[in-house]
Amino acid sequence: MTIQSMNVQKQMLTISMKAKLSALWVFFLFNIIFRDIHEFVEPGFIEEIMTGTSNGNPITEHMLLLGGVMIEVPIAMVLFSRLLPYGANRWANIIVAALYGVLIASFGTTDLDDVFHLVMESAALSFIIWSAWRWRNPSIKKHSMSQEALSGRQLH
Repeated sequence: MTIQSMNVQKQMLTISMKAKLSALWVFFLFNIIFRDIHEFVEPGFIEEIMTGTSNGNPITEHMLLLGGVMIEVPIAMVLFSRLLPYGANRWANIIVAALYGVLIASFGTTDLDDVFHLVMESAALSFIIWSAWRWRNPSIKKHSMSQEALSGRQLH
């Protein structure tokens, strides 16, 4: 195996893990979006929103901003999972997924469709954490394989 083919293998492993993490964030977002869409068909939901309240709380600019930030973070993680270098990528995925896991668990719900989507969201976040935790630095493999390749040349 040449050093060049080892570099290609390293790049393929890195790209596929980045693609996997990014796809999991997309899956998480789709579940959030469809859970929210389901709320619109709940009897009385649209009427309540039209009164300027949600779950008995007034809808304010601050509440809307917080909602925007809360959805923007996972949207950014789709991109960051593709662009960040290994170390920052791994820890960003672990930390953000863990924080969102705590957030969605703390809200709770009694609606059956919400429970379904929360289970799917939790599964996605768990898989993000597990995948990022098990992700090993491809540069270390490259270095050790390069050393093995050089050692092998010296023996011949």
